[in-house]
Amino acid sequence: MQSPEMQKKMSESEGEPMNEKFRKWLDGDIDIMEDITRTTNKRDLNRDELKKQKKEIDEIILRRSESQEIILAEQKGFYFFYNVIAVISCVLLITVLLICVANLPRFGQENERAAIVAQRYIEKGLEETGAVNIVSGMILDYRAFDTLGESHVLFTALICVMILLRKDWKNMSSKFEDYSKIRSDNYFATEKDVILQKIGFILVPCIFVFGIYVLLNGQNSPGGGFSGGAILGAAMIIFTSAFGFDKADRFFTLKLSSYVTFVALSFYSFAKGYVFITGANGLDNHIPKGIPGAILSGGLILPLDVAVGLVVACTMFGFYSLFRRGMIGGN
Repeated sequence: MQSPEMQKKMSESEGEPMNEKFRKWLDGDIDIMEDITRTTNKRDLNRDELKKQKKEIDEIILRRSESQEIILAEQKGFYFFYNVIAVISCVLLITVLLICVANLPRFGQENERAAIVAQRYIEKGLEETGAVNIVSGMILDYRAFDTLGESHVLFTALICVMILLRKDWKNMSSKFEDYSKIRSDNYFATEKDVILQKIGFILVPCIFVFGIYVLLNGQNSPGGGFSGGAILGAAMIIFTSAFGFDKADRFFTLKLSSYVTFVALSFYSFAKGYVFITGANGLDNHIPKGIPGAILSGGLILPLDVAVGLVVACTMFGFYSLFRRGMIGGN
């Protein structure tokens, strides 16, 4: 709350020129920001006028010679600091690159150390992972945490897109008629296209079945979580384009997408964390590898493929839904 003396000084200064107000503000006689920073039940009035006054005071400050000297000194200091950091960073980067190049094998000479890892994948991959597909065994067993990071990158990207594009009452209160049209899904409707509906009626079930096949056979053949998830996400996009968001919202909502993504990433993290902890301590994880070539083989590769595929499918459809109408699922 303002003191009576401050209120009196403010009322006396309302009709004064801006230069005089600025002088009194420097002397500490008035505080033009008091109406903004005070805690009171009284609603702030003339906020635009206060902002205008603050802008004028800023301009007056910038025109003063002392202010110009301070600004110039800050700019010189910043540019000096920036140039020093840039030079140091470039020198460090060049040094690291030169050291790496110096340790590379000569041209035409075989790098035995680089071949050890690939040789281990080829010779021991089937025995240690139980997966016929060496690529799936590599990305979901030997380098499983790397794949987990990629899945989290997709999840983070979906969160960022949702923050930027999701519509709510804050960003939809626009006075422009053209912008407000996106409140209605009819503005983007494509489900009235008869040709698209007929093609979707035939292709969508086939694409779903093929996506599930690719997802479940990643340990035995080319495919897996990323490929199968991309196919399932494409099937959901085609279904929505052909039959509309109203039908898609009946089974795919924001809550469902959040739960599926959370459960998939959590299962992946805990499952591979358990395997790595037991392996690092020389313990048996008691997870059967199965018969190579069978659908239930590869140890954890199959459930991990399913987890990754669900994350990819939800992310793809989430991108599509946010770009099309600004939300995932119905309101």
